[in-house]
Amino acid sequence: MYAKRSKHILHILLSMFMILTLLAGCGSATDTQGTGTETGTSSENAKETSEANATEEPEKVASFPVTITDSTGTDVVIEAQPERIVSIIPSATETAFALGLGDKIVGVSDWDNYPEEVNDIEKIGGLEVNTEKVVSLEPDLILANSSNGEAIQALRDLGLTVLVLDANNLEEVFALIETMGRATGTLDQSENVIREMKQSRDDIVEAVSDIPEEDKKKVWVEVSQELYTAGKGTFLDELITLAGGINIAGDTEGWVQLSEEKVIEKQPDVILTTYGYYVPDAVEQIKARSAWQDIPAVRQDRVHNLNSDTVTRPGPRLVQGLEEIARYLYPEKFE
Repeated sequence: MYAKRSKHILHILLSMFMILTLLAGCGSATDTQGTGTETGTSSENAKETSEANATEEPEKVASFPVTITDSTGTDVVIEAQPERIVSIIPSATETAFALGLGDKIVGVSDWDNYPEEVNDIEKIGGLEVNTEKVVSLEPDLILANSSNGEAIQALRDLGLTVLVLDANNLEEVFALIETMGRATGTLDQSENVIREMKQSRDDIVEAVSDIPEEDKKKVWVEVSQELYTAGKGTFLDELITLAGGINIAGDTEGWVQLSEEKVIEKQPDVILTTYGYYVPDAVEQIKARSAWQDIPAVRQDRVHNLNSDTVTRPGPRLVQGLEEIARYLYPEKFE
């Protein structure tokens, strides 16, 4: 997708402890009065606190070396917990930062723009990875995905450890985050990120769950002015479906181009673009198309720009993209 875009085509335990401590202190103070009642309460509180502590899950300890079979089918051996990480794909960078690895990232791609900290990190190239620059950064681990193409093998040929992690849907993103957690010794953090993502997804899906099939909004997603769009097997298609919408290109596969006649025939209720960040007045241009004036989305002024990164990058921000889409489709559900 990054290649396409370059051609104009990724968030009371302490309080309880303090309360229990205060209660225990009160019990000890009143014991000297000889009532005996507070003594029993204090003992019970201490017992409850002890039992509660005993049932807490212990923090998972990173275990190295670890061998991970990555998305290329390669068994990647990571000898020790990585201290210097280079990410050559923005989605991996976003995930690494979400896992608390920001201070270990020493290199990122030219495409990286989130979080803001990436602006101060060494750049290693865009579609063409500067392998010499990567080598000079002495990384313990390089994070990539299959869109990095020939750079993956080139870096491996130089003796560098490259972990390729791909995902084509939300469940695979969860698996990707867990795998990165194992690879970097941040499994606890990865589980927390996954848990929060799943909760956000479930909350959004629940909010739109009562919409009758006949009332679901038909959606046209425009990823370029040449009428390229997202079909089945893309994050956008999955997010539209989870948001309670119907992707009018859902009967196609992958990234495809539809004719203007086909889009008009489908009569979308909502139009979403992903290129408004580099095409000025993208929404206004769509609304001004003479042949589109009778499309419901245009007549009802329901044409909107999406944040492309949150709906196409396989990382933690996908649930933000899901919420953005759901709000555009059914704003009344999120008031």
